Amino acid sequence: MLKIYNTLTREKEKFKPLALDQTKVYFCGPTVYNYAHIWNLRTFIFEDYVVRGLSFLGFKPKVTMNITDIDDKTIRDSILAWEKLEDFTKKYTEIFLKDLKKLNIKTPDNITPISSIIDEMVEMINWLIKNWYAYLWEDNSIYYDIKKFKNYWKLANLDFKWMQIWKSVDNDEYTKENLADFVLWKAYKETDWDNFWEEKFIFWDEEKILKWRPGWHIECSACNKKHFWGQIDLHMWWIDLVFPHHQNEIAQSEGYFKKTFSNYWMHGGHLFVDGKKMSKSLNNFYTLAYLEEKYFDISKDILYRAIRLSFMMSKYRESVDFSFEKLESNFVVIKKIDNTIKKLLAYKKNNNLEHKFRRELREDLQWIIWDFVSSLEDDFNMPEVFSVFFEYITFVNSLVDENNLSIWETNSLIEMFWNFNEVLAIIDFDLEEEFDDDILNLFNERNLAKKDKNFDLADKLRDELLEKWYKIVDDRAWSRLEKK
Repeated sequence: MLKIYNTLTREKEKFKPLALDQTKVYFCGPTVYNYAHIWNLRTFIFEDYVVRGLSFLGFKPKVTMNITDIDDKTIRDSILAWEKLEDFTKKYTEIFLKDLKKLNIKTPDNITPISSIIDEMVEMINWLIKNWYAYLWEDNSIYYDIKKFKNYWKLANLDFKWMQIWKSVDNDEYTKENLADFVLWKAYKETDWDNFWEEKFIFWDEEKILKWRPGWHIECSACNKKHFWGQIDLHMWWIDLVFPHHQNEIAQSEGYFKKTFSNYWMHGGHLFVDGKKMSKSLNNFYTLAYLEEKYFDISKDILYRAIRLSFMMSKYRESVDFSFEKLESNFVVIKKIDNTIKKLLAYKKNNNLEHKFRRELREDLQWIIWDFVSSLEDDFNMPEVFSVFFEYITFVNSLVDENNLSIWETNSLIEMFWNFNEVLAIIDFDLEEEFDDDILNLFNERNLAKKDKNFDLADKLRDELLEKWYKIVDDRAWSRLEKK
């Protein structure tokens, strides 16, 4: 039984989706004005293993993510770059999606640039105006009147007594000490240049064609309206968006649909770099491209999996302290995982034992998968998940060293790794290498010499293989060949 910590109730609750045939999942996408930084990527990795975990546990997640290609930052920086907004944001969207792929993050089922859902936003805003949730203010922007929405404070757990009350704020990311009506549609400014949309809004008996653009919060409500209509099962992102963004999403969507917007909310914790908040001023604002350049001598595949591992080893609600030292230690961990997979695949290739599947081993595997599932069901407790995983690696290595596994048992051990990887996505199964006949002949001659205790010849053949950039790994009961 899956339980998750629901930000809405501040309690760990049994997860029960609205329908058995589909679990509606939404998370906020990036604002595409620059490269995604590692805090962004940590959040997307967290969301990815939750989605993978849902699938593993038998749920059927349908995932939607928006792309913020219209906002203050994208307009500002596209103008500074002398590029059209569409071209500018498309470039960074493509870079972002490539970053997701590198980190084995599943592509959402629906990826929606907000520039593609202007009609949905206008429709919602007009309805909110008609039903007195929204109004035209003196600055010619349209605002949501938070006094009209009962329990506006609930998700963010706000205490009005200590809040500074402002009438309206057109800045999407206003400070968390301010309680204010928030902008739905922003009035045109000359600094926006030609980045505007002329849309029709109906203010009771009067129609106006306004030269404006959308605010930040309305986009997510409109995106969910397009793909999921009025209600979703799970909404995720990092903790800083609880207020105002997610609180405002609730106000808009529930004001419009008159039903609970999302039944469950999950929020990831902060990311620090060497104990400090990540910021450009501290020169610790890292991107995937930066890490690729810094570790140019490390296999990209190992780098990406080590980054993923680094951000999965802690509970998602906890803050994570990133350091190069920790990342580099995970290079070693990934290589150890690879060595176990190589060892197991090589054992399978040379295995000809066909005895029955031993009952004791079958029971051991059942307990291992039970522990793995139980850890996932406990609010995606990844430290416990990895504890099970690393214990399994030790278990597999000891079994291979005993050199008594049957074909069926060996296949089951490999299948268990595949099961783990449905959630973890850090295992490379394409490690079984093919060798030329002359290399294999040298390898076999060396093993025969070793068996005959002709160690001088065995050492000579080993050195000859090393000169050809092949190394021999001697395990307890047998040997295998690898490229250097």
